[in-house]
Amino acid sequence: MFRPIVLAAALAAAAAASGCGVPTIPGITPYRMEIQQGNYVSQEMVSRLQKGMSKDQVRVILGTPLLTDIFHADRWDYVYRREAANGTREQRKLAVHFEDGKLARVEGDVVPAGEPKEVSR
Repeated sequence: MFRPIVLAAALAAAAAASGCGVPTIPGITPYRMEIQQGNYVSQEMVSRLQKGMSKDQVRVILGTPLLTDIFHADRWDYVYRREAANGTREQRKLAVHFEDGKLARVEGDVVPAGEPKEVSR
């Protein structure tokens, strides 16, 4: 009488544990979506920037900055991160600096053509 109960419990435990495994079927993988975060800033957009532009003109070209530091109100940070479905990652950072409300300099991963590339960390 005790043996059938133990056998039934063992079979139930084996059946329950088999549901926790992940079957591997060649060629079939779970769907992974592409994740984009932040402001995408292209080389073309940065090339349209000119020294002396107002903050509003820069905002029209690049969009609203992702980060505005309360301690550095004259610096806008644009951060972009993309993770593709295959796991490859891309990250870009751009800092726009203003002096007296006018564009003074741009530094980061994407800079206007003809200017030296300064990567700020």
